[in-house]
Amino acid sequence: MVDGHPFRFGIQRAQFADASSLRSTARRAEAAGFDVFHTADHVHPEVWSPLMALQAVAEATERLRVCPLVLNNDFHHPVHLATELATLDHVSGGRVELGIGAGHSFTEYDAIGLTFDAPAVRKARMAEAVEVLRRLLTGEAVDHDGEHYRLRGARVAASLQGHLPFLVGVNGGPAALAHAAHHADVLGLTMTGRTLPDGQRHQVRWEAERLDRVVAHIRPQASGRDRPLELHALVQVVTITGDREGATRALLDQLPGLAVEDALATPFLAVGTHDEIAEHLRRCRDRWGISYVTVRNIDAFAPVIERLRSQP
Repeated sequence: MVDGHPFRFGIQRAQFADASSLRSTARRAEAAGFDVFHTADHVHPEVWSPLMALQAVAEATERLRVCPLVLNNDFHHPVHLATELATLDHVSGGRVELGIGAGHSFTEYDAIGLTFDAPAVRKARMAEAVEVLRRLLTGEAVDHDGEHYRLRGARVAASLQGHLPFLVGVNGGPAALAHAAHHADVLGLTMTGRTLPDGQRHQVRWEAERLDRVVAHIRPQASGRDRPLELHALVQVVTITGDREGATRALLDQLPGLAVEDALATPFLAVGTHDEIAEHLRRCRDRWGISYVTVRNIDAFAPVIERLRSQP
């Protein structure tokens, strides 16, 4: 099941002027009603360690949950990652969620001399890591003989939470979507295509009918779960304007091939007045079951949270 979740809201920040700025941003996000603070995982001089930054966020706040969005699985061995996650979960009082993806930036792989495998290989490796991580975080001694990982009695501290939530980011592929629908608590929909030459940006596949097909594939895969599957979208642009269609059309130069009708419908853009954006997100939840959304602008989006909390 992917429907019926109340809204949850995340804020993502990866760059900070200093530690004081990081902590004050986290406190502002908590006061504004956000539920989760996200970092990012990149090989970049201005991007801080995703998990260490989240420790500072947890210490500066009382309620805010913390989740990297997302860790590149290929940069983290599951045993070492499980140790870090369990420690952070204890330090934060049980507020950690794991966000993990298969990696996409070939320039970062080049920078550290790591082979950039085909998408199917990276996705299969991440799927295997997710299953290993789940066992490790229970405190189980893990023996594992897989295609990508081999463990012999590996054991780390258990997380404070009996079940630490996993957000698995998937940009498509029936097998990867099915695995995430079975094993993740949150499925992060990205709907992106080829990585562009800068190694960071992507072609987008945000057509509404394409997303219809993806969610139709997910729903039966998620049936019979103990916990309902939550669907997540990272909103790439938040624009507050009285001219929703005009402002959306202005974005199309950056989104080649996307029709204005699809740009107005997609959950990955939030354009309009605060009321219009709130209604847009309600429509996205009704149509696709997407109830967990992350943005990058606290002040612009906070009034939308107020509206969706008062009239969910």
